[in-house]
Parts: sequence; C-alpha cells; structure tokens
Amino acid sequence: MSKVKVIIGAVFFTCILYFLSVYWSFEPDTFNPDSYAAEQAKLNHQTLTTGYETTTTLIHISELLINKSGGFLTNDKLPPSLLMDNMPAWETGVLTQVRDMALVLKDNLSRPQNESHIDSDLKEAQPALNINSHSWNFPSAETEYQNAIDALTRYRDRLSASRHPAQFYSRDDNLVAWLEVVQKRLGTISQDLGSSVGEPQLIMDSKAEGKEVSLNAPKTSWFKIDNIFYESRGSTWAILLLMKAMKHDFEPLLEEEKATVMIDQIIRELEATQETVWSPMILNGMGFGLLPNHSLIMANYVSRAQAGTVDLINLLEKR
Repeated sequence: MSKVKVIIGAVFFTCILYFLSVYWSFEPDTFNPDSYAAEQAKLNHQTLTTGYETTTTLIHISELLINKSGGFLTNDKLPPSLLMDNMPAWETGVLTQVRDMALVLKDNLSRPQNESHIDSDLKEAQPALNINSHSWNFPSAETEYQNAIDALTRYRDRLSASRHPAQFYSRDDNLVAWLEVVQKRLGTISQDLGSSVGEPQLIMDSKAEGKEVSLNAPKTSWFKIDNIFYESRGSTWAILLLMKAMKHDFEPLLEEEKATVMIDQIIRELEATQETVWSPMILNGMGFGLLPNHSLIMANYVSRAQAGTVDLINLLEKR
C-alpha cells in the first residue's frame, strides 16, 4: 500500500512540475511603447521628452525579463526550471538586446561627443546588466538586473528634470550606431537559424586566386534547434519593442529623411517573428517536404528585417 502511495505521489508531483513548466514557458506579450511611456509619464508627473520612451521601454523589457511568470529562469538550480531550455534561451535573446541598447545609450545616445563624460546612472546600469546570467547568489543575476533597472529609472527621471538633467541626443549618427549593432545581431540570428539545414556556403578564398570554395556549414544539432529558435524569438521580441520606441524618439529625423516607411517595414517583419507557434514542438523539415521548417520561416523574416535595417543605415549615412 505504501509503495502505491509513493508511486501516486511521484506521478502527482511530476504532473505539477510539468504543468508549472508549461505555464512558465508562456512568453510575455508585446506592448505598445507609445502608450506605456505616456502612462508612465502621467503616473510620475513627468514630461514625455526625447529619449523618455526608449528608456522606459528598455526598463520595462528588463522588468518583464525578471518578473514574468516563473521569474528569471536561466540561473535556477531546481526543477522544473532546471530542466527547461526554451524559456532560458528566450531570456538569453532578450538579455542580449538589453545589453546592446544599454551600451549604446551609455556611449552614444547620452553623450554629445566621444570626449564627453559618461552619465553616472548609465555608468552604473550598463555593467550591472553584464553579470553572468547563470549567477544565482552573491550576487544573483536578478539582483544586479534590478540595480540596473533602478539606475535606468533614475536616468529616465532626470530626462525631464530641471535640476541635474540627463541628456538624450536624437542625432542621425546615434541612431546609426544602434542600427549597426542591430543589423549585425540580425545577421547572426539569420545564420544561426539557417544552420538548421546545414546547407554549404560559397566563400571567396583570398589564397585561391579569386576562386570560390565551397564549405559545408555545420548543421545545428537536433537537440539545439528549439534553443536557437527561442533565443532568436527573444532577440526579435526585444528589438521590435526598441525599434518602435526609437521610431518615436527619432521621429523628426526619420520624417526629414523620408525614412518612416522604411522603419515601418522593418517593424512589420519583426512583428511577423512573434506570431503564435501552434506546433507543440519546433519542426525541422527539409526542402519542400511534408513538415515545415520553423527555423527557416523565422530566418526569412529576420533576413528581410536585416536588409531593411541596412537600407535605413545607408540612407542616414548620406546626410
């Protein structure tokens, strides 16, 4: 009788862990950066100045990263999160974009010149975001990320303050600085997703007198297909929200250069990467077979977003 109870208890506990892992695997929904920034400005009795929306969006993305259902799972040491890989991969993608934006904000957007002083709050926030995401104690990753959020909030609040104001320079070179980082990230994402089929690539060998040499691209392990997919999904989720926010803060510049349509197209491609995945697992079909290849479908949208980003950079650099 006791053995039966043990088995029933084990099955019941396993079911709880399973359903908990499913619940924790739901990705946060996207949000409207324009509306959210306006709500925050009204709530805090602040003016919606240039840079307010981008900084608020960065803050809220970071908050969702650590406060979503299940919290931050990457550094967990106990089940069920210890056994989960899709959500931690998604977190890695989001964290990469948060770190990139924080660095550009510190080194470019908040400084009038390269020789200018770095904003004190951003100087504190950016390193805090770069703690090892697997650190679980002394200090934990979540603690450092919260410290970064607090520092970013202080910077955001100072953007609309009359005393000791912070700066956000919406110049074309600053927008290009961020777009350059984004287009490189999108290129890497596209290549990683494309490796699901392991197609050979042709490159030019400088030592072979201009002859093309075929190299077999390493094919992604079947066990890592879903990890790469969800990391890409996390990255594009964060880029999408930041792109919308940057569009608002650089709206005069984009309208002057007649580039609004271009950034809208990039946003549309990124929105397509966030469509609901109805399949219970990420499929890796080949060619025109019976099964779809989710990685290649995602890579298609990412590649088009990257191409649009490159075109936007080229347009802005002609100023």
